[in-house]
Amino acid sequence: MTIRMSDDDQIEWRVAEGLVPYPDAVAFMEQRVAAIRAGSAPETIWLLEHPPLYTAGTSALPADLGPAPAFPVFETGRGGQFTYHGPGQRIAYAMLDLRRRGQDIRAYIRSLESWIIAVLAEFGVAGARRDGRVGIWVDRGAHALGGRREDKIAAIGVRVRHWVTFHGLAINVTCDLGHFAGIVPCGISDPRLGVTSLAALGRAATLAQVDSALRRHFATHLAQLPAAP
Repeated sequence: MTIRMSDDDQIEWRVAEGLVPYPDAVAFMEQRVAAIRAGSAPETIWLLEHPPLYTAGTSALPADLGPAPAFPVFETGRGGQFTYHGPGQRIAYAMLDLRRRGQDIRAYIRSLESWIIAVLAEFGVAGARRDGRVGIWVDRGAHALGGRREDKIAAIGVRVRHWVTFHGLAINVTCDLGHFAGIVPCGISDPRLGVTSLAALGRAATLAQVDSALRRHFATHLAQLPAAP
């Protein structure tokens, strides 16, 4: 585990080596969120990979999970539906104190989206929000069924306890997109909507390069959120 403290924002950045089991990650987040609330630990961004697994958010529907999942399934308290995590996907678990950032959950999620979009732009990918759909999407052009083909490249799932955030985001870098076939990702079954990654888009990015971009853009998008009205 590599741990670095940012001089300008006093965020502890943790970079895990190897694949982190999901229960271990949740246990750490639970402990760290309590410590941040108590003022005994710094805010933390944890960058990691999981072994292949599916997670079920609070809105997950049983019908969106295949009858014989190839990977373990974990129920989680984050928002959203089913998603996949695995090697080659950069997960950023953000444990931040919204008491210092305006106490506005919607503004926080918008800032996570802006953060991802700025990171993707460094690799020549135009990520975008879509009304009614969580995460960040890439326009892939006209679809044979009409309309546009759009692929999801990054997922967002957030939980907040006593104004301290945990869980966070996942950017598909080089992950095996075939592993998404075991679920209906985020409950979206429209055949014009799929998943993609930086590698599938022809961008030769490493996790380390994505990590560097995440750090560069953090202060601009998340150091201070708009105050709640």
